[in-house]
Amino acid sequence: MNLTAIEQLLIPIRQFLQCETPDEWVKEAKKPENLPVLLRDHLVCELKAAQSAMLLIRRYAVDAASAEALLQWLEPYEAFTYRMEGDWRTLGRDKGLKRTMIPREDKPYSQALIDKMVLLIKEELHHFYQVLVVAEAHGIAYQQVRSSRYAKELLRHVRTHEPATLVDKLICGAYIEARSCERFAMLAPHLPADLADFYISLLRSEARHYQDYLTLAESIAEGDISARIAYFGEHEAELITAFDDDFKFHSGRPQVTAAG
Repeated sequence: MNLTAIEQLLIPIRQFLQCETPDEWVKEAKKPENLPVLLRDHLVCELKAAQSAMLLIRRYAVDAASAEALLQWLEPYEAFTYRMEGDWRTLGRDKGLKRTMIPREDKPYSQALIDKMVLLIKEELHHFYQVLVVAEAHGIAYQQVRSSRYAKELLRHVRTHEPATLVDKLICGAYIEARSCERFAMLAPHLPADLADFYISLLRSEARHYQDYLTLAESIAEGDISARIAYFGEHEAELITAFDDDFKFHSGRPQVTAAG
């Protein structure tokens, strides 16, 4: 992907996000000693993105047998990430979902949710494996890391009645994917060549993911969601620009930089 193509992809993303990643975060992120933290946290982020999509399908779109098939699909990835079980190399041979998802008849948006979220899960799990490959190339072994506050704090503002809950979760998903995409682009110039190429390669799929989330949110809401998008955009920008003592892929301004 050439520079012009990258910039074209980033234009709508930067318009969607209400702030850019602070320079302090980039300064901290480009330090070689922070590369292991970023890669390990990025790995967990890819799994959490797949889990979030899976939960949406299981809760809103499929029958019980299909829901169980989704759990089985993610189980080896969760076992490796959370229990340090299994050989990550076997994940590269994963053939994906073993059965066709059966949509619920009582939800008119079930098939659209399945179509977009299953594709997203496949791509996130592939990215998960790719992160492990590039980490090994740099001699970085996986270690468990504590999740950042970012997604949890964003989701704290989700409404508690349907379909508003689903709409808000989809909007949150859009912001998480868009911010990931923006940070891939911010990081790439400061990384070793192979890692830079890897992050640039992720831009296209991540850019589509945020658009898929918004498309679903708009279709399910059946009305104008611009106010909710702006609402979550404000909270997302607050998390990104606030000082944060836990440096991670989606963290805010690093406290260490501010103090130093």
